[in-house]
Amino acid sequence: MIETLKIVGLFVATAVAEIVGCWLVLLWRKEAGSAWLLLPAALSLALFAWLLTLHPVASGRIYAAYGGVYVATALVWLAAVDGVALNRIDVLGGGLILLGAAVMIAGHWPRS
Repeated sequence: MIETLKIVGLFVATAVAEIVGCWLVLLWRKEAGSAWLLLPAALSLALFAWLLTLHPVASGRIYAAYGGVYVATALVWLAAVDGVALNRIDVLGGGLILLGAAVMIAGHWPRS
C-alpha cells in the first residue's frame, strides 16, 4: 500500500509541475502578465521533466499511465484554481481515464 501511495504521489507531483509551468506561461501570454512569470514556469517544467526520470519503468508506459493521472489532476485544477464546475461527463471521463492509468500502473510497476 505504501508503494502504491508513493507511485500515485510521484505521478501527481509530476502532473502539478507540468500544469503549473504551462499555467504560468498562459498567464503571461493571455493575461498580459509579467515576463518574470517565465522564470518559475521554466523551473516548474524542468522539475516536471526531472520527475519523469524518477519512474523506474519503460518511458512509453510512464507517459501512457502518467497521461491518465495528468487528466484527473487537470480536472481537479480546473475546479480548484480556475473555478470551473465539473459536470458529470468530466467526472465520468476523468474516472475512466484514471482507471486505465491504474490498470497500467498495477500491471507494470516493479514489485519490491
